[in-house]
Amino acid sequence: MARRRYHDGLALHQALPGRFLPFLVAAMSFLAALALAGGIAAHSLSLRWTHGAGAVTTVQVPAPDEPASRAAPTAPSGGGPSPTRIGVVLDMLSTTPGIVSAHRLSDAELRALLAPWIEQTGEQALPLPAVIEVRALPGHNPAADLLDRLQARAPGVMMEHDSVWSDRLAALAHSLQACALLAVLIVMTVAVCVVMAATRAGLQTRRQAIALIHSLGASDGYISGRFASRVTLLALGGGLCGSVLALPMLLVMSQLAAPFTTLGDPAAATPLDWHDPWNRIDALPHALLWMLLALPPAAGLTGWITTQMTVRAWLRRLP
Repeated sequence: MARRRYHDGLALHQALPGRFLPFLVAAMSFLAALALAGGIAAHSLSLRWTHGAGAVTTVQVPAPDEPASRAAPTAPSGGGPSPTRIGVVLDMLSTTPGIVSAHRLSDAELRALLAPWIEQTGEQALPLPAVIEVRALPGHNPAADLLDRLQARAPGVMMEHDSVWSDRLAALAHSLQACALLAVLIVMTVAVCVVMAATRAGLQTRRQAIALIHSLGASDGYISGRFASRVTLLALGGGLCGSVLALPMLLVMSQLAAPFTTLGDPAAATPLDWHDPWNRIDALPHALLWMLLALPPAAGLTGWITTQMTVRAWLRRLP
């Protein structure tokens, strides 16, 4: 018993029990992990929206196989056949700066795109325009006069850019990230208050013993160091438990959100073997894994700093 009291220093196992504080720190770490996961998911969705809808411009060319207009100065003056409207549009798109690719949707792709709205029959009853998916560089919109130049050679051409929706979705993602950061700050504030309250309760429990050894010459650093060591271990254990408890839920959420955060085609993504636990963990974003690993040390460091400040401030008020 004497040896245990020597290693315990101030008998802090009685002043700071190892049940209440770890449980609260674990709950705070669990909430912080969920908030961080939400912020990282919002960032991934923002990247997908920016590189997906925000970089696509849709060009519709009615009557694509008809001859193009010869009104443009570059139109051929000879007696040869006029180029088709779709050919002229594709040529102009391929030579426009900032455009990465211009893909004309095939008849099968158009039928699949219109399947929810148009009943499929043996023959296509409605004449459909040619639809071209134009992908531009991220953050680059096609030239403002591109539509005018296209309509000069192929009247009736329509162009629709999804930048408005992508900007709104990006703003939504940024607001979600801000909410996640605010949630983490609130959790940290609550954790600091919990550690402070537990430390003050421990100081009141051992008030007479602390006042006695302080009057005998024990330094503030010795007393605060004993308290900080005890609280750091409890907070470190609580943070580790919270991270471990949050891992199964994050794995399920990651599996559900995988099709929405993939930059490529979700249908073409290689399915993971979810029976292998290592594949499950590897499916999590690496940034989230590092944050989960950093939660226990962060909880321990927060406990150490808070306890040091609380004990030193309390000791200054001693006579």
